[in-house]
Amino acid sequence: MATVFERVRDIAADKLSVEPDDIQLESSFTEDLEADSLDVVELIMALEEEFGGDDTPLEISDEDAEGLNTVQDVVDYLATKSVSD
Repeated sequence: MATVFERVRDIAADKLSVEPDDIQLESSFTEDLEADSLDVVELIMALEEEFGGDDTPLEISDEDAEGLNTVQDVVDYLATKSVSD
């Protein structure tokens, strides 16, 4: 089973059209992976879909999304929402 990092990495690679191997925990979505604001919105929506469940949907507020600048930020945020490997 894929780890949370691997799942986030794969979603980011797909949405941002980058190679998964180019994505590290410290990668910044906007600086390192060259995401624009629309890319970030699509990424957040994909994360909500991937990590939300039928019984427990994941909703990332705009305020929370503003703090998700790196892959590590997302992994840490998901841990606060009880998402784990």
